[in-house]
Parts: sequence; structure tokens; C-alpha cells
Amino acid sequence: MTGELQIDHLSKSFEVASKKGAFTWYPVLKDVTFTVHAGEFVTVIGPSGCGKSTLLNIIAGLEQSSSGAVRISDQAVSGPGMDRSVVFQEFALFPWLNVRDNIIFGLKSLKLPATERQARAENYIKLVGLDRFADYYPNRLSGGMRQRVGIGRALAVEPAVLLMDEPFGALDALTRRNMQVALSEIFLRTRKTILFITHDIDEAVYLSDRVFVLSGEPSRISLEVCFDLPRPRDHRDAKFQEHVDTLQRAIIESTSACSTAMEVAI
Repeated sequence: MTGELQIDHLSKSFEVASKKGAFTWYPVLKDVTFTVHAGEFVTVIGPSGCGKSTLLNIIAGLEQSSSGAVRISDQAVSGPGMDRSVVFQEFALFPWLNVRDNIIFGLKSLKLPATERQARAENYIKLVGLDRFADYYPNRLSGGMRQRVGIGRALAVEPAVLLMDEPFGALDALTRRNMQVALSEIFLRTRKTILFITHDIDEAVYLSDRVFVLSGEPSRISLEVCFDLPRPRDHRDAKFQEHVDTLQRAIIESTSACSTAMEVAI
């Protein structure tokens, strides 16, 4: 299953205490509107503290917006649901379960027959390249392998939209690059609708069909960049570097607009 993600005039404010002890509403997101089409990979980048993770949490149903709407294929989102899966930076695996059982655990909520859960788990274990490690427990896996389990578990429930919040942020540089290649291959095979959050501009260009820059105070979509680069992409390609430079300039110009106070609020 795959679907279209629609963000419609989304705003979010947090209640914060002033130095004098009074409470006030601090706006973080303002009138954010965009669409991720079915089968599209879209990334949101922006300065630290500008609400990227807050935006994703609202889409996931983990936080409520102050105004606006989120829809999956025209169906309003009011809380967490099986039409969305989330992959966070933290691996969040059950240490007492092996790779296979970690993926099967996520399928139990679908109330599938045991044989179907097993077959689906095996399919997604193979998809993420862990078929030789299905019986391994998390403490025997590298960071990249653990994140592969997380991706496999998220995909196994076959959500309409996959949400990813800086999933490679805790990995070393080489493992991160390998995971980018792996995710690109998984995307090409599944054509899952993906919304990806990162602060890594090179990563955004390598993975995405489109990138939105979130900036300002409160944050809005300040720039949209579409990529027509073939996959797999070459980091050394002149067009690739041109897109990286464009996004770097946009981030530099917007960084000063996101205050330390906003970062604390988030």
C-alpha cells in the first residue's frame, strides 16, 4: 500500500514560560503546506530548532497541530495509525527478540495469521539485506544493521507513508553512506511514499525527488527544489554539487532566523 501525504496550512505553537514566570504561546510552525505524492521521496531540511521533527511528529499523530490538517490519501489524520510507520534515529529494537521476531512483533497488531506474519517478515528481512542475520539478537548487530531492522519492521506493516526522522544521524560516516545507498535501493524496489527529515544536505540530494527548506520564525517552507538526477546518484556529478550548493546557501541565509529560544521550545 502506498498513498499521498497532504499537509494543509499546518501551524504549531508551544506554551513556554518567560523569565518572569508567565506563560505565553511560542509559534514554531506557521502555515506549512505541501504534498508528497504517492511513490515520491521528499525530504525536509532546515536549521537546527526550526521544527523539522515537530512537523514529522504531527504527521505521525504523536503531537497535535495548533491549526491546519494532515491527510493520507484524503483521509484526515487525528492520531497514530497503521497507515504511517516511523523510523527514528534511535533503533528502538527489543533486545530480547532476534531480527525476525522484532519484525514479526510489528505485524501482530495487524492480526494476520502466524504463517502470513512469518512469510512477510522473511520477505522484508531479505529486502533490507539481513537474510543471513535473521536469528541474530540486536547486541550482535552493528548500528547500520540495527537500523536496517527498524526499516524492515516499519515497511513490513505496509503503511501508506513511511516517515523517517534523521534515521542515520547516530551512525558513523561510512555506515551512514552505506545506509543511504541501501535506502535508495529499497525505495526503488518498493516505491513507498517517504517523508524524510535530515540536517545533511548531501544526504537529502542523494535520496530525494524533492526537498523543502523549512526556515523562519515561525518556520515556513522557504524553498522547494526538485531533482531530475538519475538513480543511483553520483556525489561527484556537477549537477549533484549544484543542488548541494543551492541548498547550502538557503540554509545559511535562513539559519539566523531560527533563534535559540525556538530550539529550546522544541
